[in-house]
Amino acid sequence: MNNILVPTDFSKNCEKAAQLALEMAKAYQSEIHFLHLMKTPVDWIKLDKEKEKRYPETLKQIGKAKAALRELEKTAERKGLKCRTFLQFDAGQADILEHSGHFHHDFIITGSSGTKGVVRELTGSNVEQIVRMAHVPVIVVKDEKLHFPFKNIVFVSDFEEDCSQAFEKVISIAKKCNARIHFLRINTETDHNSIRLGLSPIENLLKKFPGLENYALAVYNEPSVETGINTFVAQHPIDLIAMVTHGKTGFLSLFRTSIAEGVTNHASLPVMTLHL
Repeated sequence: MNNILVPTDFSKNCEKAAQLALEMAKAYQSEIHFLHLMKTPVDWIKLDKEKEKRYPETLKQIGKAKAALRELEKTAERKGLKCRTFLQFDAGQADILEHSGHFHHDFIITGSSGTKGVVRELTGSNVEQIVRMAHVPVIVVKDEKLHFPFKNIVFVSDFEEDCSQAFEKVISIAKKCNARIHFLRINTETDHNSIRLGLSPIENLLKKFPGLENYALAVYNEPSVETGINTFVAQHPIDLIAMVTHGKTGFLSLFRTSIAEGVTNHASLPVMTLHL
């Protein structure tokens, strides 16, 4: 984790995401970038200084955004971190990912108020779009109080495909935090798998990581994946939900698009998605 991107609209959950990003950047000694996207009534880049005066409200918003970004930069600097800030105008939905690709970020952390019904727009960029399309790990911070270092991480998958490369990123975070990893597979009504058969693909993954010690295995029989995750989280002191995704094609076979949206939208805990 060398370069973390933090898209922010300065909302409460984005502020929490920024704090998490700062702590993770400190743990990894990563560079951190804060990005704010601003919609403007005209193409702001092409305006000269005289014409900018015709839009006093926009100028006021720009001033506030610059001040907020500067405060984040100062906080990072006080922690001894290398930091850059970006204010981008007239951004469309893909701009965060385009920006991230340009600067070669290898991690994205942002906030969302999705538990209020749908994943909200992050100043012109849909958080769910970032989750589905990003080729780097994404953590979406929600309404639940953050606990970092994470002490308990649940890694959810059907484990039918090789997810070892994605899992290595979970191990990296777990080692930094001295966290326990909970492997969770959910047998739904369509799976017809026994608990024993459900454990088998998890055990096959573990064979690739013989040095891993601090973990637990669980297989739940539930009517849906989202219900299974909610049940597990209610029974365990989980700090982070980690899942794997194929990006454009949706989550792994078990995690169809509707399920992916449901987990991202409704989980109150931070959710980390990892591109397979």
